[in-house]
Amino acid sequence: MVNHVDSNNLPEEVRKKQVRKAAIASVVGTSIEWYDFFLYGTMAALVFPKLFFPDNDPYIATLQSFATFFVGFLARPIGAAVFGAFGDRIGRKATLVATLLFMGISSTLIGLVPSHAQIGAAAPVLLVLLRFCQGIGVGGEWGGSVVLSTEWSPKKHRGLMGSMTQLGVPIGLFTSTAMVSLLIYLTGDSFYTWGWRIPFLISLLLVGFGLYIRSGVMESPQFSKMKAENRIAKKPVLEVIKNHPKEIILTSFARLAEQAPFYVFTTWVITYGVENLKLDEQIFTNANSVGSILELFCLPLFAFLSDRLNRKKVYVAGCIMTLAMSFPFFWVLDTGNVLWIFIAIGTCHVINTILYGPQAALIAESFPTHLRYSGASLGYQCASLIGGGIAPMICVYLLHKFGSTVPISIYIISLCIISTVSVLKLKDYSSRDMGENLLVNPINVGSDVS
Repeated sequence: MVNHVDSNNLPEEVRKKQVRKAAIASVVGTSIEWYDFFLYGTMAALVFPKLFFPDNDPYIATLQSFATFFVGFLARPIGAAVFGAFGDRIGRKATLVATLLFMGISSTLIGLVPSHAQIGAAAPVLLVLLRFCQGIGVGGEWGGSVVLSTEWSPKKHRGLMGSMTQLGVPIGLFTSTAMVSLLIYLTGDSFYTWGWRIPFLISLLLVGFGLYIRSGVMESPQFSKMKAENRIAKKPVLEVIKNHPKEIILTSFARLAEQAPFYVFTTWVITYGVENLKLDEQIFTNANSVGSILELFCLPLFAFLSDRLNRKKVYVAGCIMTLAMSFPFFWVLDTGNVLWIFIAIGTCHVINTILYGPQAALIAESFPTHLRYSGASLGYQCASLIGGGIAPMICVYLLHKFGSTVPISIYIISLCIISTVSVLKLKDYSSRDMGENLLVNPINVGSDVS
């Protein structure tokens, strides 16, 4: 049962306790979701081409494997719309319970899918269906987690509180890549037959833990107040698309500089390192694990700075630094020096946090309370579709077509420019109370960085 509360009537000590619970629930829940999601990406680079597309040329098999990876991103806007509507009508907490269950069950079933050698063409079909379900779960998770945490947060700590959800990414990436590295070490060649299934099966245990943590969080005070005042949107998804299309588009484009490069240096780089540089896959999974640890410290730092300085200025700085790394990243990789590869991947992780740290609050602030779950989810997940999901496939194609990483660097630079322009055009609401019903009527979006 969801507890509806009015934050004005809560004792200060109880309110602070709920803020802490909301932060912990955001970290734990999204960590589990991203563990499942990133685990698939690692397996798409290492295992799935051999196991589910064994009869094809290695290039085609890799492209097909990353295509199934992309299916998860294709489903994310659908999940954003479906669960966003529930979140804005029924409540943030109840919807987040549903997204966690949906993701966990889908991931567990992936670990049980027979290989192509066992059931033929039905194997990749089942894989695609379950990946689609994964995407729907993640599509509804992020928006709800961010909205719940930021709506519990005081204005001066909103960026920092929103970054609690973002911490799920490095934790999920670290645990998934560390689990893969451990199992490669423990199972040896058997990893490619049955060892890869173990991390997916563990998902069921993680989901149970996540549900327990989330059960202790009360409903967002802003949603509870909105419900008490009978201000629930009847068709939130349609309303936010009709009334705030500019905010959806700008928040999506603002994410491109973070989204695509992240999947280039966490997912596609494994394929590039193994197939083109002839290096061991554990170099890259371990480097990403180290990068994830760095993110744990840097994400809240840059989110905090966005509260103290200016959210948009911090974000633009991240875009510029990502652009600056687009060529040097590949130059360092091509040296084949393990130490420098670790430094390059770790640096990219740190730069990514300059964007990802303030991002949650930046997006959530752009939408009014009664449409916030739907609007934030759509803005975030549409970027995942056009940026992150397709990035590994674009990299595979560009490298195969031109035999060089130069076009990939140009691709990253183009996305950084788009993101910079988009974030400059977003209105800065960081100084406003999120309880205010912002943007009820469409307004002109400013281009200033105040």
